[in-house]
Amino acid sequence: MIEVVMPQLGESVAEGTVTNWRVNVGDQVKRDQVLLDVATDKADTEVVAPADGRVVEIAVAAGVVVAKQGLLCRIDESIHASGDPLAAHAGGEAPVGPPRSFPQAPQPPSAVAEAPKVASSALSSPATRKLAREMGIDLESVPPTGDHGRVTREDVVHAASPVGNPAGVPQTPPVSSSGAPPVASPAPAHELSQIIQEGGGFVPPIPGVGYGAYRVPAYVQRPGDQVVAWSRRRRITADHMAYSKATAPHVVTVAEVDLHATSKLRDQHKDKLKKEGVNLTFLTFACAATIRALRENPGLNARVLDGAHVLLRDINLGVAVDTPGGLVVPSIKHADQLSLRGIANSIDELAGRARTGKITADDLANTTFTVSNPGLKGNLFGGAIISQPNAGILRMGEIKKRPVVVTRDGEDSIAIHPVMYVALSYDHRIIDGVLANTFLWRVADILTRAEFEVA
Repeated sequence: MIEVVMPQLGESVAEGTVTNWRVNVGDQVKRDQVLLDVATDKADTEVVAPADGRVVEIAVAAGVVVAKQGLLCRIDESIHASGDPLAAHAGGEAPVGPPRSFPQAPQPPSAVAEAPKVASSALSSPATRKLAREMGIDLESVPPTGDHGRVTREDVVHAASPVGNPAGVPQTPPVSSSGAPPVASPAPAHELSQIIQEGGGFVPPIPGVGYGAYRVPAYVQRPGDQVVAWSRRRRITADHMAYSKATAPHVVTVAEVDLHATSKLRDQHKDKLKKEGVNLTFLTFACAATIRALRENPGLNARVLDGAHVLLRDINLGVAVDTPGGLVVPSIKHADQLSLRGIANSIDELAGRARTGKITADDLANTTFTVSNPGLKGNLFGGAIISQPNAGILRMGEIKKRPVVVTRDGEDSIAIHPVMYVALSYDHRIIDGVLANTFLWRVADILTRAEFEVA
């Protein structure tokens, strides 16, 4: 009998949520056949069968959070692929004994909502636990409102807010007649002023409700409107972006880059490298310039701590990739140790796996700085939101031919060159304008001079 357990889904991932079973009890499976889908805060993963056999037990239903090494299902490998349960028994006699019982199908949402709450500490994502630690909230005392008794980010924010917790003790949110907990009412402006003066921190507006005297008007559906339910990835992205904007004071600075020299260098080598399977794009050059500028200006390769910040040794460059399921940011680990060819191969490999759903949690973990490329249908430039817990993100703009002033032998002339604007968004808590401008100037300088070695 083989026990299939929750795999280690990433270096920093301690649990996963079973989102979908691909097999049922009694199904015959082959080695490496997909059994189920598992989701974490970082990526979705397929769990495959370790051997041929028959599924004899499914230990958990879809929607259940399982810790790493927790039991998912059991496979009897002694039952041959022919599907004949008698083949595994000597003499062809059927096994004697009562039939084996298996878990019932998952309950409908209404039944699940009425089920007793599970201990909140056992059902919370790594991001929620991190937020609770940062806000000084004990998850054991936070009433969960998520599916299957899961503590959500909103539960933690509610427990920490003066409205949801006036006495400093987590309280159970009131329940409406529909059974769903309403969103907490925001604190008035004078309370916010008092909180800031007392050093209590910032109370953010409530999404979809408003703040103080302002209220978001209720949505009334009209003919032709299409309500699009958020996918799990879209919800995580939305929470991440809102958290980043509320946490990090963003400043954006822009540089103009003349890509004439880099474009010529690319034209000299791209056909040869393409035959070798290397896609030499402008994104590759921008990433290489960013990596070198990060090594020379380590203050950008950093993250904010509580009352301090750390300059990170490793440069793990994130590259934003648009996929059918939404935006993901896998990272090139130890990017400063790679050649231009190595960077190009890494970008292609990560982007390919991201678009086919093969990206792993480790691919998305430990990013220290990010480059975002809007692609061929881009725009002049844009200020991207910082991917937490990074201190900055560089966004490329579209590349267009423009008239530029060229100086040769002391004489100025007008030439037509490919030009791109790059925008740096940085966290002003730890990065001042001088450092940010020095970094961005260096990125532009490397690209303008084409200071690259194409091996």
